[in-house]
Amino acid sequence: MKSLSLAWRFARRELRGGLRGFRIFLACLALGVAVIAAIGTVRASIEHGLSSQGAVLLGGDAEMEFTYRFADDATRAWMAEHASAVSEIAEFRSMAVVGEDRVLTQVKSVDDVYPLTGTVVLSPNIPLEQALAGEGGVPGAVMQLALSARLGLQVGDIFQLGTQDFRLMAELVIEPDAAASGFSIGPRTIVATQALQTSGLLAPGTLFDTKYRLELPDDTDLDATKQAAMSQFSDSGLRWSDARNGAPGITRFVERLGSFLILVGLSGLAVGGVGVSAAVRAYLATKTATIATLRTLGADRSTIFMTYFLQIGALALLGIAIGLVIGGLGPVLFGPLIAAQLPFPADFSFYPSALVEAAIYGGLTAFIFTLWPLARAERIRAAELFRDAFGGRNHLPAVRYLFATALALALLVGAAAWFSGSPELTLWAAAGLAAALAVLLLAALLLGIAARRSTRLTRGRPALRWALSAIGTARDGATPVVLSLGLGLTVLAAIGQIDGNMRRAIGDNLPDRAPSYFFVDIQRDQMPAFAERINGDPEVSKMESAPMLRGVVTQINGQPAREVARDHWVVRGDRGISYAGQKPEETKLTAGEWWPEDYSGPPQISFAAEEAEELGLTLGDTLTMNIMGRDITATITSLRDVDFSNAGMGFVLVLNEQALAAAPHSFIATVYAEEQAEALILRDLGRDMPNVTGIRVRDAIERVSEVLRQIASATAYGAAATLLTGFLVLLGTAAAGEPARRYEAALLKTLGASRARILSSFALRSVILGAGAGVVALSAGIAGAWAVNTYVFEISYQVIWPNALAIVSGGVLATLLAGLVFAWQPLAARPAGQLRSRE
Repeated sequence: MKSLSLAWRFARRELRGGLRGFRIFLACLALGVAVIAAIGTVRASIEHGLSSQGAVLLGGDAEMEFTYRFADDATRAWMAEHASAVSEIAEFRSMAVVGEDRVLTQVKSVDDVYPLTGTVVLSPNIPLEQALAGEGGVPGAVMQLALSARLGLQVGDIFQLGTQDFRLMAELVIEPDAAASGFSIGPRTIVATQALQTSGLLAPGTLFDTKYRLELPDDTDLDATKQAAMSQFSDSGLRWSDARNGAPGITRFVERLGSFLILVGLSGLAVGGVGVSAAVRAYLATKTATIATLRTLGADRSTIFMTYFLQIGALALLGIAIGLVIGGLGPVLFGPLIAAQLPFPADFSFYPSALVEAAIYGGLTAFIFTLWPLARAERIRAAELFRDAFGGRNHLPAVRYLFATALALALLVGAAAWFSGSPELTLWAAAGLAAALAVLLLAALLLGIAARRSTRLTRGRPALRWALSAIGTARDGATPVVLSLGLGLTVLAAIGQIDGNMRRAIGDNLPDRAPSYFFVDIQRDQMPAFAERINGDPEVSKMESAPMLRGVVTQINGQPAREVARDHWVVRGDRGISYAGQKPEETKLTAGEWWPEDYSGPPQISFAAEEAEELGLTLGDTLTMNIMGRDITATITSLRDVDFSNAGMGFVLVLNEQALAAAPHSFIATVYAEEQAEALILRDLGRDMPNVTGIRVRDAIERVSEVLRQIASATAYGAAATLLTGFLVLLGTAAAGEPARRYEAALLKTLGASRARILSSFALRSVILGAGAGVVALSAGIAGAWAVNTYVFEISYQVIWPNALAIVSGGVLATLLAGLVFAWQPLAARPAGQLRSRE
């Protein structure tokens, strides 16, 4: 206790000297903590906004959803018994038609009581009921500006949905429950359900969903009500949602993106940790005489350690506090700007949980990266300190410090896994980060060895010889540069390669692999005419068609599907299901046998092989599917390859024909055509079959790619913060090495070297280190991007060389700038004064 009190007195005296030598320390730590705090605050703000506005987002206190059908009398009676108000909504895709122009739209048909919560805002500002009533005997509609502008519609103009005319009455400005509809590939149109009765768009077998929004009494127990509904209608294909999570898709997306960005922020904090360690080491090197004096006067090892541990701990707390203020205050100040860019509500405020998470990360990182250089001081004798032992050979810390470092590292990874909610992703990210640091450290060591061995090959080029000699002999000279800059460039390189390959897969490979159009809602009696029009067109290279139903997998081997398959996408919501008699020509079985063409026995399933492996399904397992309110239990008798990556025809589940042929259904088709023929095909089919919806695959993929670009942009900001931290570390390393360069410049001047040649030597040193860090970072980034593209996105990979060259060039430029910033004073220093100071 007395030793701790004495150490604190010493530490306070050291702190009176100000922050000189610790500016980079504070900047690295504050920036890393600020990034994580800002990401956490934005994520918490969105999650709180989604939670508090759950009923508005959902459109009611609860929602009961069905596929391909409206609720039956028993279901309507149950809803009337439990709810004080019910609103019926149907959603589907269709084509909005004006003359020869046809544009895909996401249609929502509503009843008189919609919306139960929230307010629909129109321009001009008229009630929705008035807008949907229409004028002149023509029912009304409202649509988003993006759709009306593409069709050239003005308020009062007529357009068609299916066979029904509608009059555009207003522009849809705010749709309060838009988030509950999830991702859509077309702008919104709202009409009255009654107006669609003769449109042919809600016929049996067509693709539509119905949603029943319930307004419940204030004292309703949501859990009990959900259980009652699921118990009574478990065999009807019911999907339940309630206001506790009004937009589950958005919530899941925000959680996962936020977790990923937190991991990117942690990589930036790791880069800052390198700067923190270098700053502590440089600071302790300036305290050689002080430590030696204390040891000579009888101070024991623990007192020395605690003196500087407390001092640096106090400074670390200051850096963390600065980071928390910046990261917590920034999103609040810019909240209105951020909220304006979001399609869902966000409640920007201070969230202690986000700040605590960032503080934990910052504290553990500071502890890990400062303990090693602090612990080394304890194993050095006073005589060694007078010989500049901090700049000499390395000393391995005591075992207890190694154990403490390992424990802190485990706590950091564990905290990240806990807070992110994605332990597997966190562990993979931690392993990748550790591997990248190990590779960069090895590269720094090899760079030093190569520089030493290359000096003999530089006769006649003194500037290059001096640069290589400095890299090869300067203690810890290459390591901080390669580690700090290299890690930031690795993250940036990986993101650049992933983004470039995604754009290439979407753009370059699309014409060769993907169909032109995806047609839905083709009725059975329309298929002959549809096939005749498509197959008779010389510009069409291929057409595929199949019957299409949608159903929900409710049981696997007699057990609830969600309990067996957890959150796998096959059991999450409804799935497309098809049937076939004879095995299609392109079907490749991996196990089992296809049923006979005239098979009429118990239902059989051919299941997608990859998804079956993920779910643990094998031949002989049974699945129960609810299709249009009817349960069908079938046995898996074959597994087959299904390629979902080319936007073509693909079904996870295909049943024998007799199992489904009697159910009302429609057909879908994919058409592969030359681009110049696409518009004519769509026009002809729209004229002859107005109920058929054609989805242009290029437009759908472009919507998806836009989301991916937004994700890449958000990730790039995190990577940029990591790179900025790396540049700060470079500045700190350059500043710490300024006395050595001052002495080196003085010695070279004394030997007759010109300032220009000395400056060239400094510049070459920076260029070599930057190029080395860039090349190693590029290699690590390419490897990481290959793994992500191959195993996560499952697309082919090739190196995007413009991005790669930009990374290497950026590394060279960053190191050169950092080196030159601290090169001018050494060049201007007088040799006599510098040499006398070393006597």
